[in-house]
Amino acid sequence: MAIGAVIWTTLALGALAGIAPVLREVVRPRIDGARDTAPGAFAALSRGRTHYRWHGPEGGPVTVCVHGLTTPSFVWEGLVPGLVAKGHRVLTYDLYGRGYSDRPGGAQEAGFFVGQLEELLVDQGVDGPVTLVGYSMGGAIAAGFAARHPDRLRELVLIAPAGLGHDLGPVARLVARGGVVGRWLMLAVFPMSFRRGCEAEREVPTTVPGIVDRQQAELRWRGFVPAVARSVAGILAETQDETHAAIARSGVPVRAIWGAKDTVIPLSRKARLAEVNPDAYQYVIEGAGHGLTYTHTDRVLAAIMA
Repeated sequence: MAIGAVIWTTLALGALAGIAPVLREVVRPRIDGARDTAPGAFAALSRGRTHYRWHGPEGGPVTVCVHGLTTPSFVWEGLVPGLVAKGHRVLTYDLYGRGYSDRPGGAQEAGFFVGQLEELLVDQGVDGPVTLVGYSMGGAIAAGFAARHPDRLRELVLIAPAGLGHDLGPVARLVARGGVVGRWLMLAVFPMSFRRGCEAEREVPTTVPGIVDRQQAELRWRGFVPAVARSVAGILAETQDETHAAIARSGVPVRAIWGAKDTVIPLSRKARLAEVNPDAYQYVIEGAGHGLTYTHTDRVLAAIMA
């Protein structure tokens, strides 16, 4: 083969490899087709349909649970029965880009998700005080809502909350810078990395049946990986020190729960929260990693109800 042909073949193969992650994303099915069997219901909000579920007795004190970056609202399935047993009326929902909710484009900064929560509460007629529980990235969303609407909260519960410092790995650090390269890296590398991370918890006891397979199934749907990328470059790139200081000034009771072995939101962030909100009650669950809501559910529930 002539040198010129070798060069062109190499360039063509390189171009194909370059566009392959984009093509894989384009041919993935939309989530719409899976909604017929979805539990719960859907709210038509300004940026798209949002999947939600109510649990527990009507008339009970309302608790709203906000999930994190990659695992949709089913992450709460182990915790919700305990809250319901205590008489709570619990609302869980899928953030945009996850679960059964729509995948709108655009930046996913804190205001993007706070707006979704605001609209959902209006749609559901929730106008009284609520207990707001946020896990991981959901903690950053819950904090943003609390700073904006302190009068709407009975209490703010943060479980391994983002916004005070975290480490999602070297690829996430590149993605956080934004740009075409970051988005391409996310499409090319994240699916394999995500599967590997999920598989690492395959033998870990959990209160959410089939959670590893259900987490990985999110990769099937178009828009999930781009949504994760937008969140990494958006809300997860924001520092919430002033947000938590505003919550402290407002007097909203704050309860924070940390995993002693968490490598994503490390325990050292507990000290940072204490600096900006000295009045926050803080609990450490020994032996727990970042999946503490489903691996150490009883102890998380006890900390919430303490």
